[in-house]
Order: sequence, then C-alpha cells, then structure tokens
Amino acid sequence: MKLASLKNDSRDGSLIVVSKDLSNYVDADHIAPTLQAALDDWSQASLKLKELSEQLEKNQIKALDLDLQNCMSPLPRAYQWADGSAYINHVELVRKARNAEVPESYYQDPLMYQGGSDNFLSPYCSIPLKDEKWGCDFEGEIAVIVDDVLMGTSAKDATNHIKLIMLCNDISLRNLIPSELQKGFGFFNSKPSSAFSPIAVTPDELGSLWQNSLVEQQIVINLNSKPFGRVWAHKDATFNLSELVSHACKTRNLSAGSIIGSGTISNKDLNGGPGKPISDGGLGYSCIAEVRVVEKLLFDEIKTPFLKPGDRVQIDMYDENGTSVFGCIDQTVIKA
Repeated sequence: MKLASLKNDSRDGSLIVVSKDLSNYVDADHIAPTLQAALDDWSQASLKLKELSEQLEKNQIKALDLDLQNCMSPLPRAYQWADGSAYINHVELVRKARNAEVPESYYQDPLMYQGGSDNFLSPYCSIPLKDEKWGCDFEGEIAVIVDDVLMGTSAKDATNHIKLIMLCNDISLRNLIPSELQKGFGFFNSKPSSAFSPIAVTPDELGSLWQNSLVEQQIVINLNSKPFGRVWAHKDATFNLSELVSHACKTRNLSAGSIIGSGTISNKDLNGGPGKPISDGGLGYSCIAEVRVVEKLLFDEIKTPFLKPGDRVQIDMYDENGTSVFGCIDQTVIKA
C-alpha cells in the first residue's frame, strides 16, 4: 500500500491511503490521525490500512483526486533521522575532494550521522539558502521507516522492521562540512532540513523491485530540467538497508517512526572508474559533489557549481510501466 500525509492545519498532516497510480486517495484518519500514530500501533493499524487500500483499488469506496503538491513529507517530523552511507563509491569520491583516505574499516562498519528530524521540508517546498558560499548540494537517497527495533537486532531480523520506504533529498552545505568535521563532533550546521518523497510505500508494494533490502531500480534525478542522474539504487551498495538499521540499533532501541537513510546513491562506471555524466554515456550522479570531484580528477578543473537560488532539483523513481513509485521530490532553491 501507499501512504501519505496531507497538509492540514496541524504540523503533522492527516494520514491518507493513496492509489497505486498516485491519482487519488481516501482519508485514513479514522484509523490513525497521522502516519506516526499508525506506526505506533502498526500491527493493528496496518491491517486496517491495507483493507482500505484494497477497497480503493477495487473502487469500493469513494476516492478524491490527489494533488501531490498538497502532500507533506510522509513524516513531517520524526523522533529520529539517521543517515548512513551504503555506497562507498560516494565516500571515496567525496573524501578525495578533501585529500583524505578511506579507512579500511569503512567497508565493514557503516558510516552514519544523526540528522535533524524536527522539521523536514515538504517534497514541493523550496530549499531556503542563506548564503551561496555555503555550497548547497542535493543528495538522492532511499530511506526506510521502521517500527520499534530492539537494541542489538541483527541485520537479518531488521528486515522485518522495515515498514515503509521513501525517496530522500538529503541537503548538504558542502563548504561548511570540512570545518565541522575538524571539530570532531560531526555534521550539524552543514546538514539542514531534508525532504522526502510525497508517498511512502510498504515493501510488498514494490514487488520484485525490493530484493535483499535494496530497491532494484534507477533513481531519476534532473537538475534544471536536464538529466543529471540515472543511477541504480541496488548496484555498488556496500551495505543494504537492513544492515544500516542493524547498525543504528547497535547501542540503542529505535522507536517506531525512526527513519534510516541509505546515503547518496553512487555507481561506478562500467570500467570501474568513478562514473560519467549522462551526456558522456554514463549513469550520472546523485549529488553535485561527485561530479565536481570527477571533473577535478579528469580535467583538473571544477566546472559544475553548487546550487544557487532559482535552481530546480527533481528526484523520482518509476516502475516498469513508467509510473512514479513514490511521487517526485521537486524543489527550487530560494534566497532565505
């Protein structure tokens, strides 16, 4: 089934069930007022939501037309947002930009940071940027929402705790990152509010696209209406999403509604290189930082600027029939 949070007068929106083609919806607030409330009682609420979804698909219940721009991020705020780094190719490239080596441990022990979860941007909300010098970048990712996960849960068992899947735009202020990392306390100012796709889907809804806790499909990223990335969400993944959930609960319980991100999706080129732009026959990239590193490595010159007011970022994914799976993240940068 597909779920979303419709804008209303509250901070958390109203829970709705969405049709498979994203064209219409039915209210679900009689089952749970918000998505967080549904996750708090997922074992019971999910059964009722699934029944409502089946009625919607069979036209057994009156539906309303859906305008995706009226959707918030599925969880407009969450108890926890932890972003991992499943794609070491991305880590390798970004660290090259800082003249830093990748420790061998990174290939066995996932990177993860705890982001701000109190104020997610809506998928069609503008990205506020106060200073272009901060180096604003987007990052196309997959994210999962879990129910209650006990401390020490294995990766194998963590699979059963993944209840919903979304796309994510994890916004980064690249030029603030080096000085923050030098302090030894990790990201904070360099990681402003992220945004998620308007629709969150259950793993079974993805069918054969959900394999080994990875989404076996391309993520489609356009920058200013031009193809920027067509990378595969399952290829070149050092860790899957269950392994990231297991890592997140190594020393703590995870509360229902916690969000775990994959990190920037990043593919190597067919020859094992760092990847090519789409214009050169490659798969492109999921963030600007990567193309800048490749430009520096190949041409000793950085040509691609970071985001500035007026730039538009679109992140989407389509099924085999060409239907958007999660709805599009479509954001334009504005001067804060």
